[in-house]
Amino acid sequence: MAEVEVKDSGKGGKKGQQKKMKIHVDFTPMVDMNMLLITFFMFCTTLSKPQTMEISMPTNDKVTEEEQNKVKESEAITILLGDHDRVFYYLGQPKYEDYTSLVESSYGADGLRALLLERNKTVVNKVKDLKERKKRKEIDEVVFDSLVTEAKKTKGSPVVMIKAKLADENGQNGASYRNLIDALDEMIICDIGRYAIVDITEGDLFLMENYEKKGALSDQIDTSLKKN
Repeated sequence: MAEVEVKDSGKGGKKGQQKKMKIHVDFTPMVDMNMLLITFFMFCTTLSKPQTMEISMPTNDKVTEEEQNKVKESEAITILLGDHDRVFYYLGQPKYEDYTSLVESSYGADGLRALLLERNKTVVNKVKDLKERKKRKEIDEVVFDSLVTEAKKTKGSPVVMIKAKLADENGQNGASYRNLIDALDEMIICDIGRYAIVDITEGDLFLMENYEKKGALSDQIDTSLKKN
């Protein structure tokens, strides 16, 4: 509360002289009110949930290229991250003798995203429907998350393997960390439920090199590559 103290100049003061006033404002109620408001907002405000990205890292066990290619061919998509921000992909098992089986693409809506959305359209439509139901408050957050997880396991949904070309001894001519993050972003955007980061193989490097040379290396394919 505000208090006003009037200070009289005494009897000896001149006629018409203004009286001095000393104003004191008590801010204690204001502090109490601020604390109540802070407490109110702390209990009533919904805190934002941390955004996390699930990453499946390569296993420590030695896995041969033949074992990696046992994924059902109709569902498998292999993405190769090359140098200079280039990205390639092939469907099913690699065809080393046909360099055109490797397709150069790009990051974003006109590249990998268009491919993944088309191959995963069943899951994408299911997740879209679940989001609409959640928006209409037909399902809560917990049920929504569990249903999305189940939707991503739909039979026939793609299995994506991401392989990055490593840099040379000078730290050049390889995929960057940003390329890997861009590829993982596409997995989240396209609702890909099954994907993993896998070590790149000699066969994958051969595919990219043969692609650059327009199939000039096809006649030099090792018999071990043909078996894979």
